Amino acid sequence: MRTAFLVGEFPSLSETFILNQITGLIDRGCHVDIYATKPKKEGKIHPDVEKHNLLSHTYYYPQIPDSYLRRVWKAIGLFLSNFFKDPILLWRSLNWFKYKKKATSLRLLYTVIPFLGKRPDYDIIQCHFGSEGLKGMDLRDMGAIKGKLCTIFHGLDLSGHLKKYGDSLYDQLFETGDIFMPISNNWKNQLIQLGCDQQRIIVHRMGIDCQQFTFTPRHPDPDGSIRLVSIARLVEKKGIEYGIRAVAQLSQSYSHIQYNIIGDGELRESLEQLIKELNAGEQIKLLGWKQKEEVITILNNSHILLAPSITGQNGDQEGIPVVLMEAMAMGLPVISTYHSGIPELVEDGVTGFLVPEKNYHELAGKIKILVEAHQLWTKIGQTSRLRVENDYDINHLNDKLIKKYKSLV
Repeated sequence: MRTAFLVGEFPSLSETFILNQITGLIDRGCHVDIYATKPKKEGKIHPDVEKHNLLSHTYYYPQIPDSYLRRVWKAIGLFLSNFFKDPILLWRSLNWFKYKKKATSLRLLYTVIPFLGKRPDYDIIQCHFGSEGLKGMDLRDMGAIKGKLCTIFHGLDLSGHLKKYGDSLYDQLFETGDIFMPISNNWKNQLIQLGCDQQRIIVHRMGIDCQQFTFTPRHPDPDGSIRLVSIARLVEKKGIEYGIRAVAQLSQSYSHIQYNIIGDGELRESLEQLIKELNAGEQIKLLGWKQKEEVITILNNSHILLAPSITGQNGDQEGIPVVLMEAMAMGLPVISTYHSGIPELVEDGVTGFLVPEKNYHELAGKIKILVEAHQLWTKIGQTSRLRVENDYDINHLNDKLIKKYKSLV
């Protein structure tokens, strides 16, 4: 089965759920091509990218300059240098009468470049995030690519993007797309409210390879030390500020707590300043990005995971953070929030604890419960592992995805 993946930046260390799906399909005999935007910064590459030689099957769109004048000059060069590859497709990308602002912005021209002279025919065009679904819709309409159009909705595409662009953003996609796969029941309900045909909606969760995460019952260190961990991009919706505030609130009474934060992002400087203001530098550390193997080592040496997700000021929300699945599979008790699809994975008091968004006082209270009652850790960990194995194992999910593709084709 030939499958095209339309994604954002690739490879991206923060989107291993996409990588797991790609490699899973390849392992099941699918041919996969990837169409993406180059990462903004060169950094660490996930080992699976090299193992499966994915970059040799990855095609990048030319970078679109922010300045419209520079965009025009670059577009002229692209048009002239690629004209004889596929003049008809290039002219279609500039069809103002049909595509309006999409054509005049020149974004369609930049988007068709990897397809010129090829016009590949796929069984499935898999789009991760609604924005890529819109891109796939236009590419297919222009004749740049063929295949059944499948769109997976994750979080930002059904929250922040709707707030910014309006509830009619996906109306045309709903009419022309073949299948829509939100990653949670929460987003399924959102799609229905937006007018998407319920018969074409199938919830398809993201998952992890449980075999890569060994379950280990958790116990405090012999000296009583307890290590908390968060693994997230340092952006608003991850709510790391509230994890810092909660731990800082407990730090004077529980000096044996250590809170390690794995990740990087636009808020790193402000979070470093917050830690200083709260005089919590001895107990709270920002460790930056780590490779997958490094992350697993850190999780193995941790006792509790915090994922205090919130809704950003721009409306941006999570899907279901993969790191919660990883931690639960390894037996860590988790504390998260009543946010998006998280309660579909974490059942309060059963597979972890949940608190209201931004309520760091209650978050501190849940941390205190686990710090003082570490006899709960093993029971919660065992229940959590079972939940992930049953509903979020990537191998089962990829098997289901192949069946969905075959039935659609």
